[in-house]
Amino acid sequence: MCAKRFAFIMKDLYGGGAEKSLLYTADELRKRGNEVRFYIMRDFIEQPIPPGLDIINLAIHNRFTRAFNTVWVEKWQARQIEKGMRDFAPDTVFSCSADKITRHIRHPNVYFLIRSDITSTPMSDERRIKRYEKACLFYNQRQVLAVSNGVLENLLDIVRLKPSFSKAIYTPYDPTPFREMAAEPTALPAPEYILSLGSLEKRKRHDRLLRAYAASGVKTPLVILGKGKPEDVERVQHLIRENGVEDRVIMQDFRKNPYPLIEKARFLVCTSDAEGLPRALVESLLLKTPIVSVDCPSGPKEILTHELANFLVAREDEEGLANAIKRMDAAPVKIDDRYIEPYLPNVVLPQYEAL
Repeated sequence: MCAKRFAFIMKDLYGGGAEKSLLYTADELRKRGNEVRFYIMRDFIEQPIPPGLDIINLAIHNRFTRAFNTVWVEKWQARQIEKGMRDFAPDTVFSCSADKITRHIRHPNVYFLIRSDITSTPMSDERRIKRYEKACLFYNQRQVLAVSNGVLENLLDIVRLKPSFSKAIYTPYDPTPFREMAAEPTALPAPEYILSLGSLEKRKRHDRLLRAYAASGVKTPLVILGKGKPEDVERVQHLIRENGVEDRVIMQDFRKNPYPLIEKARFLVCTSDAEGLPRALVESLLLKTPIVSVDCPSGPKEILTHELANFLVAREDEEGLANAIKRMDAAPVKIDDRYIEPYLPNVVLPQYEAL
């Protein structure tokens, strides 16, 4: 296939999973011989930038555009993006988390990357209707890419989105850098431990995790690794005391390099109410660490395949979750390359190049 010119557009490069994933995807496409430029709307960069990847700040998101947040301002911002891309003349444009503006771009081949499941976020019926209507306004009769099959199915079946084109494409993952980072020396919280990884927000359902962990009766310590607001930290600490597991639960602030802890964990456990395609679960498999997870929308069912499917339990089945924790602690599943094949760059990237 001939090399192509790809443009990626995001509001900024905040230190989140979507930004990290998109930078990696862009850089891997560049390494395959494609020309790639990454456009941002303001100079806010928390992510490490891959060497050789062009990052262009268009400086179109500022105090003025926030104060006068109208469709006319959005259209003006879209025209500035078009001017910024004019000399590059991309074959394909990918928009992520900037769709309010990029929906106005006049380019024949724009794809909107949807990375979260809007159907599973708790909200009032009135707000849900407005959110679905907004999604239809942005994406109907447009080209949509979802981060997982579950996210795409919910967009089509529940939101009733009617895109002109839709496809699920996973985020690509190269195991090598993760395994190199996992090899870096670090202090472990315990000789053996179970790991819960992620922010301390309510959506992660640490209440469910701690009740099931307490009910499982396992003696292997549980490490909760993640950052949160002071009130979230206090809430999780209260849950630990409430479930009587203070002597077996270790709370640690999120680390820039969590991969040594993921690799050394006995297994990872996920109890969220909703995910898109959770990076922590895929990264766990890259490091050959097994997983216990609730079957939340939208990604765990697609990730926990083969023998791990026996450790996927219904969200509200806390007895089943406790049993899964107990079974995995007694005999952890051995992870091999079958689990990560769908996420490997040589499988994923040709799907982007074919668009």
